[in-house]
Amino acid sequence: MIYKFKGYIPVVHESSFVHPLAAVTGNVIIGKDCYIGPGAAIRGDWGEIILEDGVNVQENCTVHMFPGKSIVLKESAHIGHGAIIHGANIGRNVLVGMNTVIMDDAEIGDESIIGAMAFVKAKTVIPKRSLVVGNPAKVIKQVSDEMIAWKTKGTQLYQQLPKDCHDTLREVEPLREVPKERPTQEAFYDTLRDFMEKK
Repeated sequence: MIYKFKGYIPVVHESSFVHPLAAVTGNVIIGKDCYIGPGAAIRGDWGEIILEDGVNVQENCTVHMFPGKSIVLKESAHIGHGAIIHGANIGRNVLVGMNTVIMDDAEIGDESIIGAMAFVKAKTVIPKRSLVVGNPAKVIKQVSDEMIAWKTKGTQLYQQLPKDCHDTLREVEPLREVPKERPTQEAFYDTLRDFMEKK
């Protein structure tokens, strides 16, 4: 759902997809080819939130901040299931792992990878191309070209997903039994394994 708040109406590019079970509120700007999954909450009630082109905010994520802050998730940022971004800026082509928490005034450098369930403390500055894990989160090494290629390929799947959702996602009543001629799931997307094998 899209909600107006104190005169601010979210701006969502027509190529992007916001799931009906997500909540986008107030002073939010969503660029091209973005995917916002069900259960995600992007709350621009106390400050501006900008999602640049190609960002995905997956299921059950929260993006919010303290009053008076504004934040940016830069182009191709990839926010994994259940992550919380609270008042932090996320760099270009960053991967934020599932159930990670990134706190206020943190700055995540371009092409960094934040491991699942990491906790990034307030005001932490993560340099570009850092691999970050743990609670509290620490840089353990630099992101290799191979790692960022893998991340980029995964994000491209999410950048294709908004169009697929617009074209094919429909609310329906469930079937009550499995059809005899139920089709086999097509390989709509190249898997990441296939991508790695092609290298």
